[in-house]
Amino acid sequence: MNPWNHDVAKDEKDLIDVQVDGVWMQMPRGLNVVEVAHRSKKFIPHYCYHPKLSVVGNCRMCLFEMGTPKMGPDRKPILGPDGKPEIAWMPRPQIGCATGVTPGMGIRTDSALVKDCRNGVMEFLLINHPLDCTICDQAGECKLQEYSVEYGTGESRFVENKVKKPKNVDLGERIVLDDERCILCSRCIRFSSEVGKEDVLGFVNRGSHSTLTAYPGKRFDHPYSLNTVDICPVGALTSKDFRFQMRVWFLKESKSLCTSCGTGCNITVGSREGKVHRLTPRENEAVNSQWMCDFGRLNFHYLDSKDRLTRPLLQAAGQQFPGTWADAIQRAAEGLKKVKPEEMAVVASARLTNEELFVLKRLLAELGVTRVDGVQNLGQADSFLRSGDGNPNSRGAELLGLSSGGRKFSGWGEEIVSGKIRGLFVLGGENVIPAGISASALAKLEVLIVSGILQNETTRAAHVVLPAAASAEKTGSMVNVHGRLQRMTRAVAGPGEAREDWMILRDLREACTGGNSLHSVEDVWKAMSMEVPAFTGMSWAKIGDLGVQLESSAQAVPSITS
Repeated sequence: MNPWNHDVAKDEKDLIDVQVDGVWMQMPRGLNVVEVAHRSKKFIPHYCYHPKLSVVGNCRMCLFEMGTPKMGPDRKPILGPDGKPEIAWMPRPQIGCATGVTPGMGIRTDSALVKDCRNGVMEFLLINHPLDCTICDQAGECKLQEYSVEYGTGESRFVENKVKKPKNVDLGERIVLDDERCILCSRCIRFSSEVGKEDVLGFVNRGSHSTLTAYPGKRFDHPYSLNTVDICPVGALTSKDFRFQMRVWFLKESKSLCTSCGTGCNITVGSREGKVHRLTPRENEAVNSQWMCDFGRLNFHYLDSKDRLTRPLLQAAGQQFPGTWADAIQRAAEGLKKVKPEEMAVVASARLTNEELFVLKRLLAELGVTRVDGVQNLGQADSFLRSGDGNPNSRGAELLGLSSGGRKFSGWGEEIVSGKIRGLFVLGGENVIPAGISASALAKLEVLIVSGILQNETTRAAHVVLPAAASAEKTGSMVNVHGRLQRMTRAVAGPGEAREDWMILRDLREACTGGNSLHSVEDVWKAMSMEVPAFTGMSWAKIGDLGVQLESSAQAVPSITS
């Protein structure tokens, strides 16, 4: 089975005639009825079926009425006035997930028989289900709630005591299980086995007492475990991080990118009143399918860290003190012009967006600075989604000619000590001390300007600190390790006086050289698409929500260091 696309083996060109609710149409041979209904703009409710997992057919919610062509004495289909086969309907419903379409098949998704049977299934599913919707994290995105309204009867004939199952079970480092809510769809079991390649979860006991649990001696600590919270159709599996934090209907959802590694998983940022509460994967078959790792999913709490830089800082007499943006930009511009271009070095972080790197490139070209490179950040690669590149935009930095993968940066410490480098401009919140430049070397610099998100050893040594926006607080584009150009949109505003780096660089460029013709991200992109060969012909709108694969032959522009 392929976890990226369960239907990858089906030949989309091998089409057959299928009747869906009285309308004949062509569908790929062997496609299951749930998917056929979806392509027909119909909907068959389902719990256990998931397009990325194997079919088990145990929830029985995806019932439909099936028909086959009527056959004449000559064993040929009897044709109706429209030239299509007449349908003989079966007296009992079938499950759509485990039924593949065949030539001439008839499908009824909303007949009286189907409605009656779905009502019965919903009644059985709710027999032992607790009435704790008011405190359930899944409320607002619960398929059990939605289907009970749409396809249930609104009442129950069950008068016996409900079966009590375990509640608040510590299933793993990041997962809590409320077993009494589980409807035994087995999605989580199949995910851990088929996608996660680790058999951890299973059912024990029988009948009404069947219970989801981890195998003896095992915990569900898989690095992709939180994907089971996404695919759980009810509130059985919940994230410890998000549990009881926020009602989902209060969240504003913004389309963005995960910036924890070079894969660039597509995500949805859930925020309310300027605070990010969760990150969830957004479907993109070209990048991350419907999944993301737990590390990337939880890597947003730094946005509210007490170490966030919220105001510009200026240094005087060895001490840093808050200043205005006007003073900070002026002091930074004076520092950049104070040092000769050949004595200035710039850390062009691959954590910056393409737009921010482009404005930086223009500034450096106008100043005549040629010593520029990024910092190599190694990630913990796995065989699924996590990349060994810990930077989200290394490819974009290379395409813009601002990075050689950190190869030139490694020798800057020695050049600072020898006096060849007297000024350093660090962007993207990079901490250059653990990256190879000692604190004693930084102390020798005449000019140290740092744009960052969090306080670190480098910002504490800086003469000018410019507070920058984090990934959830900015709009821009990046190119992942596979050469896919993607864009992100701002979900929340930065704290205090923090600004997006392209704005900081725009103002700094104006203070240094007087150049300022870029007033929006779209303006930056338009100018960049005319100068960077890899982006030629691209527009901000054309990138779209799912990104664009750049041509494999796209070359980086000549580096300003070459």
